[in-house]
Amino acid sequence: MSGPVSAPPAPGRAPSYAAFGLRAEAEPLAPGLHIVATPIGNLKDISFRALSTLAAADAVLAEDTRTSKTLLAHYGIATPLLPYHEHNAAQMRPKILEKLRQGGKLALISDAGTPLVSDPGYKLVAEVVAEGLPVTGIPGPSAVLAALVLAGLPTDRFFFEGFLPPKSAARKGRLTELAAIPGTLVFFESPRRLAEMLADAAAVLGARSGAVARELTKYYENVRRGALPELAAHYAETEEARGEIVVVIGPPDASAVAAQGDTLDEALRVALTKVSLKEAVAQVAAASGQPRRVVYARALELTRTP
Repeated sequence: MSGPVSAPPAPGRAPSYAAFGLRAEAEPLAPGLHIVATPIGNLKDISFRALSTLAAADAVLAEDTRTSKTLLAHYGIATPLLPYHEHNAAQMRPKILEKLRQGGKLALISDAGTPLVSDPGYKLVAEVVAEGLPVTGIPGPSAVLAALVLAGLPTDRFFFEGFLPPKSAARKGRLTELAAIPGTLVFFESPRRLAEMLADAAAVLGARSGAVARELTKYYENVRRGALPELAAHYAETEEARGEIVVVIGPPDASAVAAQGDTLDEALRVALTKVSLKEAVAQVAAASGQPRRVVYARALELTRTP
């Protein structure tokens, strides 16, 4: 899908957008910052409210104006695009805040999906909220939620991590910290690192169930499900995966979490009979691979228990 459905409105006419071959006038927009979710691949996955907001805004703040230009052109929206990304955010935020103080109506979008999820928009929203200026959310597509519901894994609890560290040692360290979370884990990953990431996940988390979702909502959408070792072997043997990737990993077995907790407590009790609390925490954290803050919190609980 590309190209506008129809020409943008003539100068002086009310803001509008086009869909299904028809042009609709945008509803009046209240002053403030409007956070608008946009399609993650299929341009049809956008709400009428989002289109109306984008058309009626004074300007659209976009992570990549080239990508966003295609979306606006497809729906015949003539609103100016302004770049807002991690490289210019510090310079742009004061200007945006001043515009909002004057009653401006601004829309914030990301490259794709819901803004603020793994992008710099949260800093802007935090400052807007701190000044008491209005913020409105226009919900819509999200790669995180789309992958989660397609994975076939528990959805009652989940933890979104974003991108893991690119180096194996740091990646394994972070996976170790996440291992005990009693919920499904969701990650973004680069195609060139996918096989290595899955291998590290299998090494740290074992044979948990997982899913690799690629090109969600697009023509070549694909979801591969299986145990982590199987997924790691598959992507190690095939050519590099392409497109945007979300990796979903199931939660730990409840009995394994309990056993891990029992082992940690036992190690702490033994260490505390020999050395100080600080030294015991350091020793057990190093031996177990658990984060020091987790071990310290557990050590405090044990020392307070009569």
